[in-house]
Amino acid sequence: MAREHKAMDVVVLDLHGISLVADYFIIASATSTVHAQAVADGILMELKARGYQAVRREGYQHARWILLDYGEVVVHIFQPGERLFYDLEHLWGDAAVVEM
Repeated sequence: MAREHKAMDVVVLDLHGISLVADYFIIASATSTVHAQAVADGILMELKARGYQAVRREGYQHARWILLDYGEVVVHIFQPGERLFYDLEHLWGDAAVVEM
């Protein structure tokens, strides 16, 4: 879904058994504010059409790091500098990477 909107470097982390926050993190990169917002909009629209509503949406206005919280699945859309700085893949290094 994120790739359909030209998101880059999409990674899915399986957090089962290592986090109470969510079961999965989807982490993706976007090249600009507009690109990050377009990726978020596409995900929000597609999942809404499938009957899923985001519990929470954070960071949309500045779009340096957009978080879409669907409960068991949390989507993170970063611009490159923020993704490198927060390094969620390393922070959740015990999580298995799900092959897509």
